Amino acid sequence: MITSLPAVRRAAAVLVTTGALLTVSPLAAPAQAATAPPVTAKGAFMLNNATGATVYSKGADTKRQMASTTKMMTAAVVLSTTNVDLNRKVTVKQAYRDYVAAQGASTADLRTGDKVTVRQLLYGTMLPSGCDAAYALADTFGTGTTVAERKKSFISKMNAKAGSLGLTNTKFDSFDGISTTGNNYTTPRDLAKLARYAMKNSNFRAVVKATSYKSTATTSTGGTRTYTWYNTNKLLGSYSGAIGIKTGTGSTAGPCLVFAATRDSKTLIGVVLNSATVTDRYNDAGKMLNYGFGSSTTSSTMKLRTLPSGAQQD
Repeated sequence: MITSLPAVRRAAAVLVTTGALLTVSPLAAPAQAATAPPVTAKGAFMLNNATGATVYSKGADTKRQMASTTKMMTAAVVLSTTNVDLNRKVTVKQAYRDYVAAQGASTADLRTGDKVTVRQLLYGTMLPSGCDAAYALADTFGTGTTVAERKKSFISKMNAKAGSLGLTNTKFDSFDGISTTGNNYTTPRDLAKLARYAMKNSNFRAVVKATSYKSTATTSTGGTRTYTWYNTNKLLGSYSGAIGIKTGTGSTAGPCLVFAATRDSKTLIGVVLNSATVTDRYNDAGKMLNYGFGSSTTSSTMKLRTLPSGAQQD
């Protein structure tokens, strides 16, 4: 396997071996922001990673759909599995591709019969927001004799983890954010707490910080296939100090973003749920981060990183 790290919306995931990411001008400028800025998001929350103290809050405890930010918990459950082997090989099932096609979901474009590692599935889940990759993880780490039983088991593990973290206003009914019952919800405060927990794991941090990831897998015929995925989180490479974390978009959830950034040894973790537009979720995050870091620079000066043609959008 070859890796390269810096390594709901249908589009073909990128299966190429090239594609340099654009580097854009970061935001910077130290100055103390006097008042908390307004954001378009219906719910928002930001905390200081070191202390857990609240830095910004808007509708912090109102339950809302979370779309693909759900996949943070999918990754967290996998990475918290005792003695998890990230190099474990998983054979891609046709069922994963059929699911994506039926749901019109975002995809890592995993090919049936390919043997991929758990590590690759984590990148495929978090960067292009691949529902097929998330399905593979749920099927692999759930227990039971059937796929349906394993999926149900894995979702139960997600809810158990939420309970252990004290996320009392959070519930999962899916492994990827495509809710079948409407009972896949959280609050900005809970989601920020989940992100803070997940970011303690070095493997999680490496995944969500990567703007792209390239690796190879063995095909069903013994050949080699190269997968290249690009991170749908455009805050990376656009906001100075950004280190993650996950996008999400849904008809009910609206544009969502869980984000984190570090400046001068200070790390902030934030959430915006149901921003006015996809672009506004990044501007909302930029405003909140500027406020938290005490920067006078407005988010309107932020030029978002451009994703390559054909890359997933989420």
